[in-house]
Amino acid sequence: MNTIWVDADACPAVVKEVLFRAAERTQTPLVLIANQPLRIPPSKFISRMQVASGFDVADNEIVRRAQVGDLVITADIPLASEVIDKGAHALNPRGEMYSKENIRQRLNMRDFMDTLRSSGIQTGGPASLSQAERQLFANELDKYLQKLARERKAREE
Repeated sequence: MNTIWVDADACPAVVKEVLFRAAERTQTPLVLIANQPLRIPPSKFISRMQVASGFDVADNEIVRRAQVGDLVITADIPLASEVIDKGAHALNPRGEMYSKENIRQRLNMRDFMDTLRSSGIQTGGPASLSQAERQLFANELDKYLQKLARERKAREE
């Protein structure tokens, strides 16, 4: 059974709510991993895991646990790259599905922005999550879950 893993420390609350409803509706395991306590609704499909504080501790746990075909929800581009290399899928909370085809470009842009920031140039943070991005996230999640349902049904036949 495929699992949805959430890089929960930086995941917006509105995205978590979408994930909670989707996991319950589709009976898909959802695991939130963070280095701080999290509140989750009571459900046999939704769980949380608290890891130690530290740089990339939650990311490393997600990489260790993600399996082929699983979905990882993260805005962390290096984490997305690692899980894609393992055969999992990665979806940004803004609704962008990362892929083998686009992840290198995203890594290059991230590195470029890091270089600008380290040289003292103010690049600003990400904009607030827009309604359109929330809808795009929900649509991409739904596509993934529909694909899972089709695969489950095909295995049962």
